[in-house]
Order: sequence, then C-alpha cells, then structure tokens
Amino acid sequence: MKKLSILIILLTSFSYIGNTQNSDILNGVYIKEHVPIRKPVPYYYLREADVAWSKVIWRRLDLREKLNHPLYYPTVPTNDRVSLVTLMVNGVKDEGIRVFDFDEADEFATPITLEKVLEDLGAGKDSMEDEDPVTGEFTWKYTDKDPRPDQVTRLLMKEEWFFNRQRSKMEVRIIGMCPVRRFIKESNAAGMDDADAELTLKTLFWAYFPSYRTLFANQEVFNPFNDAERRTFDDIFFKRRFSSYIYRITNVYDNRTIQTYKKGEDVLLEAERMKDFLFKFEHDLWEF
Repeated sequence: MKKLSILIILLTSFSYIGNTQNSDILNGVYIKEHVPIRKPVPYYYLREADVAWSKVIWRRLDLREKLNHPLYYPTVPTNDRVSLVTLMVNGVKDEGIRVFDFDEADEFATPITLEKVLEDLGAGKDSMEDEDPVTGEFTWKYTDKDPRPDQVTRLLMKEEWFFNRQRSKMEVRIIGMCPVRRFIKESNAAGMDDADAELTLKTLFWAYFPSYRTLFANQEVFNPFNDAERRTFDDIFFKRRFSSYIYRITNVYDNRTIQTYKKGEDVLLEAERMKDFLFKFEHDLWEF
C-alpha cells in the first residue's frame, strides 16, 4: 500500500512538471487575443421606406485568382489558419449553423445535413479488390475517403444592392454564398490523362451569410505584408477585398443568367455593363 501511494505521488509530480513545461511553450512571441473575441460590425437597422431602389445580383468568385487566394489557402489547416470552405464546414459541424440545398431559386428553404455536405465534398467509402496471397481469392476492401475542400475552386455569391435615401448612398449586403467543387469523376479519370478527363462542377450548398459573420470575424486570414495585422474573413467581405464578376441579375425572364443569351467574350462584356450600370446609377442621382 505504501509503495502504491509513493507511485501515485511520483506520477502526479511528473504530470505536473510536464503540464508546466508545455504551458511555457508559446508558438510565437505573444498571445493572440484580439481576433478570437472580435464581433462583426453590426448592420444598422434598415426600414423599407428608406430603400428607394434595389437590385439582387449574383456573382461568381474564382478562388484561383491572386486576389482571392486568402479565401482558398491553406488547402490543409496550417497553424491557426484554415480555408474559407473548411471554416464553413466546421461551422456546420461544431457550431450547428444550418446550410441549405442548392437550387436555382436559392431561397434557403431546404436544410441539409452534415453527412450530405461531407458526401458532396468527396467523403465516403472507397472500395478496391484485394487478392489474398495465401488462398488467391479476391475480396473487397473498403477504406474511408476524406472530404476534399481543396477541390472547391469557385464561390457563388448572392447580394442585394440598394440606394438608402436616409444615408443618401448606394450600399450592398451579402445574402448568401455557395461553394462549387471542381473535380474529375473516378469513372472519367480511369485510364485517361488529366488533360483528357472531363471536369465536373458540383454546387454544394447555400449558406446564409449573416449566420456565418461571427465565425468569419473570429478567423484571421493571411496578410502578405504584416503577420501582426491580419484581417479576417468578415473584413474581406465587408470591405469588398475580393475579385468577382456578375453572372445574373434579377430580370423578368425567370431571372435568367447571362450565359443563356450571351456567348463567349460577350458574357464578360455584359457583366461589365451591369457593373457599370450599378456604378453610374448612384452618380446619376446627384447633380453638381
């Protein structure tokens, strides 16, 4: 009994020493306290009577563009940084944030489960035929496949532009976002070069942007100029620090996309025309 007591005391002492040593290890020169407790800048109250004009538009972001790299990288969680899609999936898994099935109306009407989100990201079971070296018989071997957030290279965004007569300015608020996965199906890739295999685009889910703002405000992204002054995901969207182009704007023709009536280079020219229209609309309301 006495030996057992001495052993317990020794184990407790070693555990205390180990914890003390680990607590002295700091991956950096200071403890980051600002970003983890940040709150997003709240939207001010908006009355219907204050909105003199509004238009809902849809944008497409290519995460491979240089300005959008902070949204795409790191493809694998690194230290205190994760990609936008990984953070959105973590929000569903850890914070219980609801995401919705993709449809052309994007009305945020049908919630989907975490299992469906992971499945659409490529998670699941993979099977392969394995030969037993002793009996020579073939059996099926199953392995788990991890989700592939690195294959999400596009992002759809729904937002509303409006002229606020109370503040006398044009303003915008993001309503929702939808990640788009770009990958090669295994059936298409078998025995084919990557250049010849057919790429598949899959829209994953619609996320209601305001429900994610707190999570976005508590996650910093990379700043190539200063590691001590990193912005957050909420800063990027709030300050419009991303590259995109318009692919749809509300219209009488079932809200058709630009691609349905324009082809090739004319699609980009039409998107620029719409952007120019939004830019000039506010200026035309003023007279100097």
